[in-house]
Amino acid sequence: MSEKIASEKLQKVLARAGVGSRREMEEWISGGRVTVDGKPATLGDRISPTQQVRVDGHPVQIASEAEQICRVLAYHKPEGEICSRTDPEGRPTVFSRLPNIKGARWIAIGRLDINTSGLLLFTTDGELANRLMHPKFEVEREYAVRVFGDVNDAMIQRLRTGVELEDGKANFKKIKALPGEGINRWFHVVLTEGRNREVRRMWESQGAVVSRLIRVRYGDLLLPKHLPAGGYAEYPLEDVNYLRKLVSLAPEVATLVKPEDRDERRRRMASMKRAVRKHDIAAKTPERAPKERKPTEARPAKPDGAKPAGRRGPAAPKGKPQRQPNGKKPSREGRG
Repeated sequence: MSEKIASEKLQKVLARAGVGSRREMEEWISGGRVTVDGKPATLGDRISPTQQVRVDGHPVQIASEAEQICRVLAYHKPEGEICSRTDPEGRPTVFSRLPNIKGARWIAIGRLDINTSGLLLFTTDGELANRLMHPKFEVEREYAVRVFGDVNDAMIQRLRTGVELEDGKANFKKIKALPGEGINRWFHVVLTEGRNREVRRMWESQGAVVSRLIRVRYGDLLLPKHLPAGGYAEYPLEDVNYLRKLVSLAPEVATLVKPEDRDERRRRMASMKRAVRKHDIAAKTPERAPKERKPTEARPAKPDGAKPAGRRGPAAPKGKPQRQPNGKKPSREGRG
């Protein structure tokens, strides 16, 4: 009975170990890439921490859920980065800036499209990420959006009550106009789901165009002040447990975040800004291709009977003759 309680689904254990997402692990298990104790794994298998798991023949270090510390990062995503781990087009990804960790991997909680900036959360806990992204928990996401177009009260009311999109009806839970006039205005809008390009598509359904989009809040967690675009900061235990409570998960009891005073925080942020600048410069600097050597021209062949050219010695010095290597004075004939 205790063994059954301690066991977990294989894809969940692999995702927690940082091998990949649960969906990827299900595909890998179905494709025969995973073995447990030397035997091919199947979907639905449950394992305990004492069993030997291999992926493509390589051992995977697994740990129970209680042994792994749940960590959460706030990342200030700049425009121009994508939320995939790799990109065949060579575009920069959000994962390239994150700190390396051992025995786990960072999992993005939701996505932001390439032209959207702002708060993006990452965690090492796949279950936390899955629950925060699930619509049934209705976690609020707030965006600052600059809209180009003639926005009237009727349009705002339709966006509140719901508009039809290709993938179903959608509406803003809250929408607030910021002070300003003209056809380029800022609004704050709130959603409780994260469909692809949902904010942009909702405004486009009303004939308006989103010219700027920034996520400023996830749940009650705001985009940290003074965090530069491209920078990240790890949340303390209190904020991690706030997120876990939102989605009915047990609280975490440990953290790797060390307490710091104002001076330490200031030094850390200065170091973060330098790292961000260094990363941006490296990303914009093209790699220098190695210089090609010019082909050596073939020397013309010597005519038959010509003496082979040897190395020429140093030119005879002008003026007085030099002493010979044996230290003897030159002969009378050589004194000139």
